[in-house]
Amino acid sequence: MKIIRFRHHTSEPLWGVLEEEGIRPLPGGLFGGGEPEGELIPFNEVEILAPLVPQKLIAVGRNYTAHAAEKGNAVPTEPMIFLVSPTAVIGSDEVIQLPNTKDRIEYEGELAVVIGKGGKDIPRENALEHVLGYTGANDVSNRDLQKKDGQFTRAKSFDTFKPLGPVIETKLDPSDIRLVLRVNGEIRQDGRTSDMVHDIPGQIAFISSIFPLERGDVILTGTPAGVGPLRPGDEVEMTIEGIGTLRSRVEVKLNS
Repeated sequence: MKIIRFRHHTSEPLWGVLEEEGIRPLPGGLFGGGEPEGELIPFNEVEILAPLVPQKLIAVGRNYTAHAAEKGNAVPTEPMIFLVSPTAVIGSDEVIQLPNTKDRIEYEGELAVVIGKGGKDIPRENALEHVLGYTGANDVSNRDLQKKDGQFTRAKSFDTFKPLGPVIETKLDPSDIRLVLRVNGEIRQDGRTSDMVHDIPGQIAFISSIFPLERGDVILTGTPAGVGPLRPGDEVEMTIEGIGTLRSRVEVKLNS
């Protein structure tokens, strides 16, 4: 089931299930557990939004060996995690706003995990029971600030630096799916989740051993090799098998 978040005319944000001809509302919302019902809403009557605003946004770094190598880094022996501000989240077909054109700001296509049931010290063998579904993410990163700070929060938390979407797929085996990111139609990243150093059950078990995972948390699971710079005017498309395509335009933020 592909769950999409949207605004119908002037409504508050709503959730529904994506169908071929439109969107079927989910009256109970994202975590209500109900079935879609009501009249089908045509696509031309809605504004598509990010699939959710995360409770916490947790990222896992250097989780593909080839990506760690291209940046000259060792592969961590356990998941390397950090927190990013959820206020950086935008939806598909929105604009990534670069704060300037002098810093090296790069794309990172990733599979994202949406937590549906919270827990602490979640056993690995039960980890996927806590997952609502999966969506796409672009972990946009300012490399100059990352190097300057020696950590990741500022470099990855600017407004618009976390596109998510386009949908949350609830019926997906995440163990071996393809992720392809294109910039202006050219393939830049092409990887499979089976190449992760630390798989998703392992990530959930590790993170929840440190702090509780809560319903609505999102985990960014790492990026394959091929990361590179974003420039004004770029069109970025990140497609994940079974989920869909997350699209973004790149512009320079205008001074207010």
